[in-house]
Amino acid sequence: MMPVDVKASVQRQFGSVAEEYAASVVHAQGADLGQMVTLAALTGSETVLDAGCGAGHTALAFAPRSARVIAYDLTETMLTQVERLANERGLTNLETRLGDVEALPFEDASFDLVVTRYSAHHWPNPEAALREFRRVVKPNGRVLMGDIVAPDAPAADTFLQTLELVRDISHVRDHSTKQWLEMFARTGFAAEVAFTWRLPLKFEAWVKRIGTPAPYVAILQQLMTDAPAEAHAYFEIQPDFTFTLDGALLMAAPV
Repeated sequence: MMPVDVKASVQRQFGSVAEEYAASVVHAQGADLGQMVTLAALTGSETVLDAGCGAGHTALAFAPRSARVIAYDLTETMLTQVERLANERGLTNLETRLGDVEALPFEDASFDLVVTRYSAHHWPNPEAALREFRRVVKPNGRVLMGDIVAPDAPAADTFLQTLELVRDISHVRDHSTKQWLEMFARTGFAAEVAFTWRLPLKFEAWVKRIGTPAPYVAILQQLMTDAPAEAHAYFEIQPDFTFTLDGALLMAAPV
C-alpha cells in the first residue's frame, strides 16, 4: 500500500485540479495514446483496466473498442470527471472504481489488458503495483505502460527530478527505461520498449495544470535559467521555458 503521506498528497494535489486534467491536451491526445490503442489490437470482447486513470482519457479511448473498461484511480474527483466525460460520449461500458494501484480490489486473472499512462511516476512502490498487475492480468493478457522516463545521465536525471518535485509535491520519481525493464522482469513479466517519443511541454500550461504556487513557478524558471549546459541541451529549454521530456511505452506479457 502507498504510505499514508504520499497517498494523501496525491489525493490533495489532484483532487483540486481534476477539471484541468480533464481538459489537458497532453493527456487527451498524443501519438503515445494512438500507439497504445494500436498495440492493444483489441477485438471488442476484452475487459480492460486503466490503472491510475486520472481524468480517464486512456479509458475513454479504449471503451469503444472493448467489452468492459474499469477506470481506477486514487482520487475521487478524477473519477467524477471520468464519469462526466463517459456520459457525454454515451459510453455505457465504462465504470469507475476508487483505490490504490498497489492493492487492486480485483480477482486474479480478471483482465485481458491492463493499461496505465502518465501515472507511474506517482507510485511509491512501483514493483508492488506491477505485482498486482501480474496477479489480475490473464495468463495470455498484456500490460501497456506509458510514462515520462528519466535520462540515463545522472546530472540530467537529477535536474529532471528536481523540476518535477518543485512543480508537484506528489511526484515520486521518473524512472529510466532500463529501470522499468528490470522492474517488469523482477515481477514476472517479459517486457519490451514498444514506442518512444519526445514530449514538448508549454511551461505555463504545465504549471497551471497541477496548480503550482507562484513562488514555486519562479523557482522553476530560475532553475531552467541556471540549468547546466548538458541539461539545457537535453531538455531543449526555450526562452519561454518550453522544454521537452522523453516518454516510453512498454508492452509486457506474463511469464
